[in-house]
Amino acid sequence: MVCACSSNRDQILKVYNWSDYIDESVIPEFEQWYQEQTGQKVKVIYQTFDVNETMLSKIEKGHEDFDVLCPSDYIIERMLQNHLLLPIDRNFGSTPNYIDDNLSPYVKDRFDKMSGGKYNANDYAVGYMWGTTGILYNAKYVTDEEASSWDVIRNPKFADKIFIKDSPRDVFSQIIIFLRHDDVVAGKATLDELMNDASYESLEAVEAYMKQVRPLVAGWEADFGKDQMTQERGWLSLNWSGDAVWAIEEAAEMGVDLRFSLPKEGFAVWFDGWVIPKFAQNITAAKYWIDFMSRPDIVIRNVEATGYVSVSGAPEVLEAFIDEENYDPIDLSYFFGPGAEAVCVNPVLYPDKADIERSTQEHDWGDRTPDLVAMWSRVKGENANSWTMIVVVVFILAVAAFGVYTKFFKKRKGSRKRR
Repeated sequence: MVCACSSNRDQILKVYNWSDYIDESVIPEFEQWYQEQTGQKVKVIYQTFDVNETMLSKIEKGHEDFDVLCPSDYIIERMLQNHLLLPIDRNFGSTPNYIDDNLSPYVKDRFDKMSGGKYNANDYAVGYMWGTTGILYNAKYVTDEEASSWDVIRNPKFADKIFIKDSPRDVFSQIIIFLRHDDVVAGKATLDELMNDASYESLEAVEAYMKQVRPLVAGWEADFGKDQMTQERGWLSLNWSGDAVWAIEEAAEMGVDLRFSLPKEGFAVWFDGWVIPKFAQNITAAKYWIDFMSRPDIVIRNVEATGYVSVSGAPEVLEAFIDEENYDPIDLSYFFGPGAEAVCVNPVLYPDKADIERSTQEHDWGDRTPDLVAMWSRVKGENANSWTMIVVVVFILAVAAFGVYTKFFKKRKGSRKRR
């Protein structure tokens, strides 16, 4: 292991990424590939984080010299606005530009819309993985029609069988879409406009709605909800597509029919992407890392190892995940371009074009973030129900008895680790 404090920083690449978010066998392969492409040696110092804000604090306050990071969309926006990112040079000499050659047109468009178009995010960030937010439900207890609306989480029929992601940003985004659906239909607002609405009126409306939901909630969760769904302790969950895929596959082995719905009112998509922070010291190796991570064969290996979905629109990536035996044809032309109008792919991973037309993306709340967090604390603060208390007590006992704090919080394949 090369010490990160070495003065020869042009031979060290410091990468800071989410836990369990890469096929780690590609790291030494990158080192060899980089030397082949540039004639220079490099040693990767690879570190991980579990919370966006932890990573951001190290850059923003600690000025740590990581060379490449993988933040979520709203953090990319915040870093752009605070001038913490460097543009990513696409000049690779004789090495192919895998970044621009394979980037999905849909992802490019979504990155263009970051920060309201004030900054050209595609110059500063390259997408890595993406997904959606929807309703995971048990088809034995919840009908497809019931799960087609966000309002299903307010149905007393499912009291104490509902799990909600402990993520104020994700919950607010979906619920404001539901509450303002009539305005969207009437043309008085767009989904994108709703994602930029941080008004007190909207916060109050979402808070009032979620306080109606609160008595029905079995638990506010970051990771354990999908397990409760597979064991039929929960019947529906506001969840991320990564968790949903894992839960659906696990449940099927136990004969439990879990499904994932993208509600008719609309929903939010999320993205994680590679960036080069302001205090990076090996910018050349950083851009080659991003290019290597965009190479189709490396993309496929990372997807297979992590369970997430790449932003790559390369034909090799599409081909790798076609499954004509288990899935009906859907239109993925928005993502992979012409020729992908009818391909058999898991729709939880890649939504059909008709579904994605109802989607939008979340944004950074800036100095209004504390108001969002305060609203969320009020929503769930009075709901220390029996199930939540049991989970807390079991957690504390497990930590005290077995010292497994780190393992407990290490996310499992399919878990969305963005908050």
